[in-house]
Amino acid sequence: MAERVTRTQAVVDGLLDAIIAGRLVAGEPLPPEADLAAELEVSRLTLREGVRLLQAQGVIVPVPGSRHRIAPTAEWTGLDAVVRHARSADARERSSLEMLEMRVMFETGAAELAATRREDDDVVELGASLERMRGAHARGDVAVFVEADLAFHDVIIRAADNRILVASMRPLTSMLEATRSETSAVPQIRAHALAEHASILAAMAEGSAEAAREAMASHMRQTRDDLLTYVHGR
Repeated sequence: MAERVTRTQAVVDGLLDAIIAGRLVAGEPLPPEADLAAELEVSRLTLREGVRLLQAQGVIVPVPGSRHRIAPTAEWTGLDAVVRHARSADARERSSLEMLEMRVMFETGAAELAATRREDDDVVELGASLERMRGAHARGDVAVFVEADLAFHDVIIRAADNRILVASMRPLTSMLEATRSETSAVPQIRAHALAEHASILAAMAEGSAEAAREAMASHMRQTRDDLLTYVHGR
């Protein structure tokens, strides 16, 4: 059973990659089932299961009496599919700004909740992550800086103690890691991030929901400004 699930996921990934790369074009029908199954080296049954999963994400639209149609990316509804497309080269600049907009909505609220729900251990963990960021910045170690940065934010998400929030953020982790690696390669951005994270830590230690929300909002504003200035060159 596990092998079948894996092969079905391989169909999903293969079709998504082909669509994102433009080998399968939005608005056009899927190639004949037999051709796709042969190309992906799966049975027709496995292919159909993969197609059904993509239909559930709005990537493929069923057409009665005809071959299914590929939907434009703007019509996709599945978060996994949207994130996969967002990580592609053609969509990266727009997606990085959309990701920040989403983070403003999610993470400022998470910080507000976490400030009053966090445990003392959470504050200690935040402090440890910040110290790792400082050490990595001094050494120019981007990989460790990003790892510690993600860990810092993960503590806040968990401390907010909202299962739906945690589940909503999980599919975005891979995309967040990619965008953090790009921005954190710039020393000035790392320096700004350290100052903003220190303010967030202070607000979390104080236990002030208002201060935590504002500190996170300030961090998001600084991140957007840095992204536009140092990465997008605007």
